[in-house]
Order: sequence, then structure tokens, then C-alpha cells
Amino acid sequence: MCNKCGKKKQSKSFRKDKLTCKRCEYRWYQRVLRSLVKQRKLSPLERLSNRLGYMGTSFIVISPHILSYDLLGAYTYVIGGLLSMPQVFVAKQWNLVLVNLNVTIGYLLYIANAN
Repeated sequence: MCNKCGKKKQSKSFRKDKLTCKRCEYRWYQRVLRSLVKQRKLSPLERLSNRLGYMGTSFIVISPHILSYDLLGAYTYVIGGLLSMPQVFVAKQWNLVLVNLNVTIGYLLYIANAN
């Protein structure tokens, strides 16, 4: 019995590893949706860099709101730039590596000139 359409079918109508019949499995819209999804497992380095990137992005997001409080906003910009660097470096997004490097250096100079 197919778990999608609920019809009883012969065993040749099913793939060995599936409970869905071949007809339900290969409808045109499901083929389109499956072509949009890339199934792969992340390595530990990619997983760690993604988590650091999310943390760095959150620091960069809150930084403009606390920039007026002494130098706290500038410090969070620097921390955010440094934390989000591994994610874009591992993903080989070199334009974002340069943007994060630019933000980090710019706010380090801002902190140096403020003191």
C-alpha cells in the first residue's frame, strides 16, 4: 500500500527502499522540488564556522544600536567581524571576507583614534 495515495499496488510499483509508489514518487512538481534541494552533510569545520558566523552576525546587527554608548558598539563590530570571518572563509566567499576585514580594520582604527 502506498503511503501517499493510499492505493494497494504490486511490489514492482515500489522502489526497494521506499514506501511510496513510483507514480507518486516521480510527479513533475516533486522532481522540480527535489532538484532545488541539495542533500549533503556538513563537516565539523563547516558546522563550527556556521555557528560562529551566526554569532558574529548577531554582534554586527546589535552594534549600530549600542554605538552611541562609549566604545561598546565599536568593540561589538570588531568582535562580530572576527567571528563571521571563518564562515565566509570556509564558504570561499572572498568578497565577504574582504568586507568583514574592512569592517574589523575600520573599527579598530576608530577605537585607536578614540583613545
